[in-house]
Amino acid sequence: MRVGAFILAAQFPGQGQGEALHRAVRSAEVAEEAGLDDVWLAEHHFVPYGVCPNAATLAGLLLGRTRRIGVGTAVSVLPTQHPVALGEQAALLHLASDGRFTLGVGRGGPWVDLEVFGSGLEAYDHGFPESLDLLMRWLREPRVGAQGERYTFREVAVVPRPAEALLHPDDPGAGGPPVVVACTSPSSVRTAAARGLPMLLGMHCGDEEKAEMVALWRSAAREAGLDGDEVAAAAHVSAGLVQIADDREGARETLTKAMPGWLRQGLGAHVTVDGRYRAMRDPLAYTELLCDLHPVGPPQLCADRLAATAERTGISRFALLVEGSGDLAATEENVRRLGTEVLPQVG
Repeated sequence: MRVGAFILAAQFPGQGQGEALHRAVRSAEVAEEAGLDDVWLAEHHFVPYGVCPNAATLAGLLLGRTRRIGVGTAVSVLPTQHPVALGEQAALLHLASDGRFTLGVGRGGPWVDLEVFGSGLEAYDHGFPESLDLLMRWLREPRVGAQGERYTFREVAVVPRPAEALLHPDDPGAGGPPVVVACTSPSSVRTAAARGLPMLLGMHCGDEEKAEMVALWRSAAREAGLDGDEVAAAAHVSAGLVQIADDREGARETLTKAMPGWLRQGLGAHVTVDGRYRAMRDPLAYTELLCDLHPVGPPQLCADRLAATAERTGISRFALLVEGSGDLAATEENVRRLGTEVLPQVG
């Protein structure tokens, strides 16, 4: 099992943006100190839900600040950036960090970001598969050209080549950086499966829904021609929430005091690009749901909850939101307890 910290750089009410980013960086540094396996970084534009606008850039900083821990994006939003530019960033981080970088990608949402960056709603509604295919070619081939609906350019050399051996030909990182795809619907599950790419599943999903998505992925992957070993080896990632306290009530109270205000402010700031209606979850009810779904409570309960999710879903990699308290000291303590009191129990 691999357990990592999921970091949004969330701006809670009354906090500055620099404060949120400082907490994000410290959380990653403490995660390595505490023995966690990975750090996963979110990406958002123009909203206090998360004030990191480029997860790959923050990943570069954290890879330089750490020596052992894996660092991944959860996720870099493809419709708002050129896949070749993102591929170049991923290649650079992969090679410069000796293979510690994982690239997570997704569609994002129908937000005003699409207008600001000039990609338009078409890139969100229909362009994701083309962008994903171009990105994967860039990460796996020595030369790439494009003749697609959105991207057309002459063949150029891939520099630096992420698929080159890092230390020797048998190095695990020699195939280029690992890629995971955020999946929220059957169509996105099939998109990932057809390309043999593992999924990142959101923290709003329970074990039953995640198990169904894994089953769909396996079926679609077999239909796409993947063999049994490839299907079995897919390292899907389950996003969740963690808050550790000496008792369950104390952990829940910490989150229900802090998270609803952040969710109300952060989710309420999203603006759709075309004015379409969107329903926002009730912040308190959503917080309580997350507390029910994920490891929130004493260390033994948290370890048991992770083990149960792994058994029910077949997923053994976790990206757990650690900053639900909104407080720097409390977040650092939460990360340390996750590493020192929960991790040893789950293996």
